[in-house]
Parts: sequence; structure tokens; C-alpha cells
Amino acid sequence: MVLGAGPASPVSGCPEVAELEANLPCTCKVYFPDPNKLHCFQLTVTPDEGYYQGGKFQFETEVPDAYNMVPPKVKCLTRIWHPNITETGEICLSLLREHSIDGTGWAPTRTLKDVVWGLNSLFTDLLNFDDPLNIEAAEHHLRDKEDFRNKVEDYIKRYAR
Repeated sequence: MVLGAGPASPVSGCPEVAELEANLPCTCKVYFPDPNKLHCFQLTVTPDEGYYQGGKFQFETEVPDAYNMVPPKVKCLTRIWHPNITETGEICLSLLREHSIDGTGWAPTRTLKDVVWGLNSLFTDLLNFDDPLNIEAAEHHLRDKEDFRNKVEDYIKRYAR
């Protein structure tokens, strides 16, 4: 089920899911594989600018029982060449960290909307080459920006269509 996809939409019983639906970036779509399990959903980000423009990137989000005291667990399902996402899907995004030194980590006041907007921003203003999780990708960008762009485009063609 896709958010907002008619009368069977899962938003009726969950205000936070309704808020998420009402505030999705235009580059994002949320999908609930099982409408009875609102704690598991997929996010598709389709960047409309920058290195990753033209790609479709799938994320799997699982909201734990201890939410909102702990952040959701998020994994990137699409293979990607990105300084803040490993090729195996691990994500470096401070708001997904339970404990963060800089104070930008998870807090009980954060919502699923913040997670979606944060993931979306990894393709634009939160793209961070200075504090990478995928060090090889960040060093590649530092060494040769044009070759980095070519590898990103190759990954999009092969894995993100």
C-alpha cells in the first residue's frame, strides 16, 4: 500500500503516519508492504538534483517497540556509491543515532517525518564528504570528482532504476 492510496490508507489510526503523509518531500514516496504493520515501511527517494539525480533509492524502516525513546532502524536496500551510505546499506545520519556527541542525534521529540526528511537530505544538503561512513567513496570524491560522478551514474544505471 502506498501512502495516500485511497480509502484503505493506513493513516486513519495513526496520527504520526498521517503527519508523515501530509509532509512528504516531493522526492519521496512511502510504502507499507503490510497495512497492518505500520512499524515497517519502505521509503523511495528519487533525488531531483545533484549527483544522485535520476536514481531511485529504496530504504527499509523498522520502528522498534521502544520508539520514540529510540530511533527507527533504517537500511538502504539500493546499492549506492555514497560517502554516508555503505554499499551494504548502513547509513550515517546523526538523527538515527541513539547517542550523539553533537546533540543532533535521536530525541523523543523527533518523528518519522524527521527521519524521512533526513534521508532525503543525504542526497543534497546533508551529503557529507568530511565525516564519511564509506571512506573509499569520500576519498574517491576528493581525488577525482569527475570519476566519482561517473561511478555514481554507473551505480544508478545498474542498481537504482
